[in-house]
Amino acid sequence: MASDPLFWLMTVSVLIVLGILLWGVGTFGKGGDYNRKHANKIMRWRIGAQFVAVLLILLFVYLRGNG
Repeated sequence: MASDPLFWLMTVSVLIVLGILLWGVGTFGKGGDYNRKHANKIMRWRIGAQFVAVLLILLFVYLRGNG
């Protein structure tokens, strides 16, 4: 599995979602003008990245599944 490029692409996409999520939670916790200005944009980025990550996970399971 470690030599599978689709596995690494899927892993990187999940880590990107995690990074965006942590960025959003951090700005929310800090509050202020930056959060008011960018909170919705950060959420949209997370939703888009999460959609891509879920599609890649489903593709990986479909192509590499034993059934």
